[in-house]
Amino acid sequence: MDPIVIDELDLLARVSRLLAERPFVTGPKEGDLVNELVRLREEIPRAKEEDKGALMQQYHQHVSVLERIREGKQRAQVDPDSPYFAHLRLEENGQVRDLCLGKATRIEEGIRIVDWRNAPISKIFYRYSQGDDYEEELAGRSVIGEVLARRTVTIHGGELLRIDAPEGVWTTDGEQWTHRDRDAVRLRGGQGAALRAHGAGEGFDRRLGTDLEGNRRRQDKRLPDIAGLIDPEQFALITKPSSGFVVVRGSAGSGKTTVALHRIAWLAYEDPSINSERTLFIVFSSALRDYVGHVLPALGVENVGVTTFHAWAVEQRRRHFPSLPKAIREDTPAVVVRLKTHPVLMDALEEHIQRNKGPATGEQALDDWSSVLVHCDEILPPILAEKAPGAFSEAELQRAARWCRDRHAELVSWMEQVEVEQRPEMDAEDDALLLRAWQLRVGPLRRKGGASLTYRHVAIDEVQDFSPLEVRVLLDCTDEKKSITLAGDTQQHVMQESGFTSWEGFFRHLGVAGTTVSTLKISYRCSAEVIRFSMALLGDLREDEAMPVATRNGPPVELFQFTDHGACVAFLADVLEGLLHDEPLASVAILTPAAEVSRAYFDGLSHADVPRLRLVESQAFTFAPGVEITEIEQVKGLEFDYVVIVDAGASWFPDTPAARRLLHVAATRAVHQLWVCTTGSPSPVVREAIAEASAEPPGPDAPPSP
Repeated sequence: MDPIVIDELDLLARVSRLLAERPFVTGPKEGDLVNELVRLREEIPRAKEEDKGALMQQYHQHVSVLERIREGKQRAQVDPDSPYFAHLRLEENGQVRDLCLGKATRIEEGIRIVDWRNAPISKIFYRYSQGDDYEEELAGRSVIGEVLARRTVTIHGGELLRIDAPEGVWTTDGEQWTHRDRDAVRLRGGQGAALRAHGAGEGFDRRLGTDLEGNRRRQDKRLPDIAGLIDPEQFALITKPSSGFVVVRGSAGSGKTTVALHRIAWLAYEDPSINSERTLFIVFSSALRDYVGHVLPALGVENVGVTTFHAWAVEQRRRHFPSLPKAIREDTPAVVVRLKTHPVLMDALEEHIQRNKGPATGEQALDDWSSVLVHCDEILPPILAEKAPGAFSEAELQRAARWCRDRHAELVSWMEQVEVEQRPEMDAEDDALLLRAWQLRVGPLRRKGGASLTYRHVAIDEVQDFSPLEVRVLLDCTDEKKSITLAGDTQQHVMQESGFTSWEGFFRHLGVAGTTVSTLKISYRCSAEVIRFSMALLGDLREDEAMPVATRNGPPVELFQFTDHGACVAFLADVLEGLLHDEPLASVAILTPAAEVSRAYFDGLSHADVPRLRLVESQAFTFAPGVEITEIEQVKGLEFDYVVIVDAGASWFPDTPAARRLLHVAATRAVHQLWVCTTGSPSPVVREAIAEASAEPPGPDAPPSP
């Protein structure tokens, strides 16, 4: 047996023996301290005044000790089934010591296992390779030494299954160990390759990268002007007549946004007045605004505004209702958000204004808005019973009504200059409701100076994540031609509160039933492998039986399973370093299910000194080469050369429509290559997608000639 295998088996045996003999660190007993605290509490009231100070000090000291004992018991314990995932052997000042990285800390009887997330010494594992000399400032002192060994191990059920070291890779079938050299070949091509899934601890030698020509890729990762690459189907939509609705539907990467942008350029060529502030391009997020914002100027359309609905609506609301607070609340309950964006509230507002006569003033519109919200538990039940039965329970309506009444009371007190504890805030969803109330009660919205706010053309991207109310407000800002372009994909619908259920229902709420939806069938962004996997993620949510047409093949989608976050971080640190060295202009997205997961991976990869690493918050993308870590919700509409989805387990992604759509959005951000990583078992949605995608015939269908 190879000495490295013997070495690792011996280390695991010593750790397992310690954990078996002393399964957990018990620490001091609480009982005696609690009894003493009870005695002191009873004695202090009866003690002499001159003794009370000393007794109180003793009491507080015991309380402090008790708190430390209880905190210690709450700390994570080393798991005997998988006690660590990495092994370092260090030499410092002639002394050799072994150090293991895991999910908890245990330093006892010569065994050193540290929590990779907060132990300063774990930086050595992530920053240095085997054979490197290191010098680090740890715990206030300078540490100098050499990394004698740096290995990643897979331990499951207390058994060593795999060793990954610079000298090679060792695996066992339970009886015999097998050695092979590390495979340094990068992924490339992928013609006809099936989707691969690596078991726990496998695949450590895989590398991101499809070619070595990264230097020739464009440095600016925003959406380019691709007017010369428009295909016939896209061109037909771009050049449709200017009046009426043009609805563009298509899978991720099929060019929906491209069509919407280039349609504005086409209309502006036919009618130069389109190239003005009277044309509006509305996007879902600030990231998407920054992503596409330079395309129109590149097409010769410099005066059209590209903005988010939120930014546009805030500006309009402040102009039309200047007396309301400017601050936007960030902690609105989900049931209130869902209610304020649901189409039934638009119907309730319209019915209320029809039934209640009043002056055509902003003050009356404000009263209409507040009346419907404050009395929503009385007004909405009959409307819900007719148009959306089961959308809200009685308890949900009552909770929403209480919230609205409490916020309205705060608002009235503030507007009447009654002293309030804090300045009131508005819910972000109030803007569209207030603007709709103005349109119904007063008339068209107004520009600065009082003229009607009328647009020649409005385009809305990612429309499936807008509420019908928001789109209705924009629709009623267009002129008599009602020229509007809607682009979206219900398969990427992630804003569950918006009320979007189907195109047919969406148009019915807008009052434009019968509108034709044009479907783009060619996916230009993703390879055939990514398309098969991403469509399999949708399951029964797929809207078309036929698969989107891919224009090329690419590397296989791969699944990697790890026993611990630290092992995943170590793996990604190695492959990202290699990728960014070979392809310095590559853009990589590490997509997570939640902000706290993003922070954990950012901290871990920062310890590993991964270059050009950025944690993206509030959609502040740079669109520059490097590695950006963020949540899936933040990347709608964007694309990256490489995408790694992490923590794709069942706890974050159960088999629900929302989870399936979210994973689909994440997968379809990848232009060249997609990886999926899990700690523990993968989500059933991922497992199902692997099975289905693996059964698909390889190779894309031939697209029509552009």
